[in-house]
Amino acid sequence: MRNSVFPWRAMVAGLAGGLLLIVNASAQEACGLCAKQVVINSELATCFLDQYDQFAKTSSDAVVVDLSSCASRGVVEALPSPNKAPAEPDMQFIVSRPQLACLKRQLEAPGVVLDPSATIKLDSCK
Repeated sequence: MRNSVFPWRAMVAGLAGGLLLIVNASAQEACGLCAKQVVINSELATCFLDQYDQFAKTSSDAVVVDLSSCASRGVVEALPSPNKAPAEPDMQFIVSRPQLACLKRQLEAPGVVLDPSATIKLDSCK
């Protein structure tokens, strides 16, 4: 009877391990809409950091960041250089919780240059 119990235990352990792998993979891929990079300037970065606690309080795994109310109104932007126009900042984007914390760290890093705009890569923030 002992021999018939062992294959059953092995099968249960195999199924449990397989389910764990599936759950882990789906957790990593849960945010298919999450941004891979964010274009931001110093004004939006300051606004993001000011609102960070509100973004971090959300209960979902995917966090919607809306900075559209942060843009200054009535200020004329400097003309872009003829060589290369700066990328337009992202006012709204979706990030995962780890990406949210990672974006905060990158924006607070000493010496980060955000103007006229900077592209912050979030691929490694998972």
